[in-house]
Amino acid sequence: MPRRRLILVRATLVLLAVCIAGTATAQFRRGGLFGARLATPNDFSGHFHFCRLVYQGNGRGGSWTTDFPRADINMSIRLSELTRTKVSFDGSGQPNHLLVRPTSEELFQCPFVIMAAPGSAVFNDEEATRLREYVLKGGFLWADDFWGSFQWEQWVSQLRKVLPAEHYPIVDIPLDHALLRGQFEVNEIPQIPNIGYFVRSGGDTSEQGSDSEIPHARYIADDTGRIMVFMTHNTDISDSWEREADDPTYFYTFGPRGYAFGINVLLYAMTH
Repeated sequence: MPRRRLILVRATLVLLAVCIAGTATAQFRRGGLFGARLATPNDFSGHFHFCRLVYQGNGRGGSWTTDFPRADINMSIRLSELTRTKVSFDGSGQPNHLLVRPTSEELFQCPFVIMAAPGSAVFNDEEATRLREYVLKGGFLWADDFWGSFQWEQWVSQLRKVLPAEHYPIVDIPLDHALLRGQFEVNEIPQIPNIGYFVRSGGDTSEQGSDSEIPHARYIADDTGRIMVFMTHNTDISDSWEREADDPTYFYTFGPRGYAFGINVLLYAMTH
């Protein structure tokens, strides 16, 4: 290819990439991203909505889109099948799962919100203040799917903007806690890897080797003992929902435990 033409092609590709990035950024600011959109007041039907937190990240360790949207859809369906929870569905039979930002009023319509890959999150002062208001007013935030010491430390640095350490200690959940006994008896904190790592490693579950060998479930409670923030570290519970149709070995290994764990968490969030 002649040099002049090669330069022109490269310039065109760069311009196209800039345009795409600009369009995506503008779409995000308008409330949508990759075909999704943020919730509005009219989206709430009075039934259960699986709410997901849309946050700004540092680009390390995933993003809010991790496991989206299939984890949200599949868990909503299984919750409606395995419990008496009235889940919101649209006219075509699809669950009405929702996206909310930390600063949106719609967050306060969600008794439960999940935050995927929290080890990459960055909160500004306004976001931290609004999240504090949300959990203190009765909201439940579940932070799932982050691995190793670096991501834990990053998450805690942001969480402490929301709930200061001197007033809100982080506690390991005991296995006899009511959250783990809502509908199913959960006798261990399952370590669930993402499906890609599971397949590539030949069945290993610790995504960061010795730095993530032990899965943890921890929480922060209010003055009454109600859990406000729940954290599942060194495990990816929601990937077991997202991937239920992708690989039979993966699903039968992790799906039943992942759904049992998740349904217990949701029932606790809606009843406490």
